[in-house]
Amino acid sequence: MPVALQSLTIRPPVAGTSTCRHRSLIPPVSHSEIPRRESSTTPLTWKRRSFTRTPSIGAAVKCRQGDGDGEYRMPRVSSSTRGKSLAKFVTDNFLPLALVSGVVLGFANPTLGCLADRYYLSKVSTSGIFLISGLTLDNVEIRDAVEAWQVGIFGLVSILYLSPLFSKIILQLKVQPQEFVTGIAMFTCMPTTLSSGVALTRLAGGNSALALAMTLISNLLGIFIIPFSISKFIASGIGVSVPSGQLLRSLVLTIFLPLVLGKIAREFSKGLADFADRNRQILASISAILLGLVPWMQVSKSRSLLLMVKPENFLVAVVLGVFLHGILFIFNALAVQVFSLISNGKSTFAKKENASALLLVTSQKTLPVLVAVVEQLGGSLGESGLLILPCVAAHLNQIIIDSFLVGLWKEKEDALGNIKVA
Repeated sequence: MPVALQSLTIRPPVAGTSTCRHRSLIPPVSHSEIPRRESSTTPLTWKRRSFTRTPSIGAAVKCRQGDGDGEYRMPRVSSSTRGKSLAKFVTDNFLPLALVSGVVLGFANPTLGCLADRYYLSKVSTSGIFLISGLTLDNVEIRDAVEAWQVGIFGLVSILYLSPLFSKIILQLKVQPQEFVTGIAMFTCMPTTLSSGVALTRLAGGNSALALAMTLISNLLGIFIIPFSISKFIASGIGVSVPSGQLLRSLVLTIFLPLVLGKIAREFSKGLADFADRNRQILASISAILLGLVPWMQVSKSRSLLLMVKPENFLVAVVLGVFLHGILFIFNALAVQVFSLISNGKSTFAKKENASALLLVTSQKTLPVLVAVVEQLGGSLGESGLLILPCVAAHLNQIIIDSFLVGLWKEKEDALGNIKVA
């Protein structure tokens, strides 16, 4: 008996190893195999000298602490970790989630969307986006836009002169109803989006002042260029009347005036400027919500027409919109690469901020201007509803696709930043 007691000893846990235990049946062993115990105050850890125990199936993940000497434990994911992951996903993809939510709400309950459009909420939301743009527009950004004047000029040429050339390719497609093809072809002649291009550029960390300049100038010039483009490339000589005065007044009231008011408020109120700088993320989220109101109202107005179209025809409209956006995006991306190579990476086209602004703004087309043009045509190019329907799908597709692209760009930048820090 004394010999057996002397053979008992305590082996304290190896430093850094886990003390997790597993219930298992231990076969009978001789006295020589029983570990000795030195102190009753030290936790007891069993070590086998003559065989190795197999951990239970539930403990298949090895503890990565210390030297990992056969110790196992189950990983645990706390609810706070899951909550942080969900919050990060929502923050990184807030704009596409807002847009998709607007589409779903428009289909589910179009009454509120139609009511909101009747009371000009679309114009209020657009004005709000540009008011926020003015509040957050720094003088440094304006200087960057002036320095990137070559990029801006190419952007205007691409939007107003090069994009309409693709209408000839689109008109060669044989799709029924023919109004779908005609509507997408007309869509190529439109200026850039009034708000989404600027909002996405700001979210992507691009040159938002350059995006603003291209947006304003292309829409103002587009009032006078659109009739010529539609007549030359689509209508083949048919006279097209575009309400130039009405469009100009609408652009000044909904875009230019809110932008100027926001910038003036920033310059004359240091407290307001500091508030805008401290809360850029919150203001960007508000802009995304305001932008999400646009598809909500558009889908609400077009819901009855969308439900009347056969699913396969509606799918064709969606594909046409994606096809157009893909063509424009690839064309402008190739142009950026060509100009960067010509200048050996020293031109303003090579700057990431300018390139992202150019790609996002020049690859999108505006829907409200198209609707105004179609209404003035009086059905001379086909049924108005069928002309607008594929453009509604294209308008939503381009914003959703680009918002996901912006999210991917941000994730890539964050990953590169983490690598540099490490």
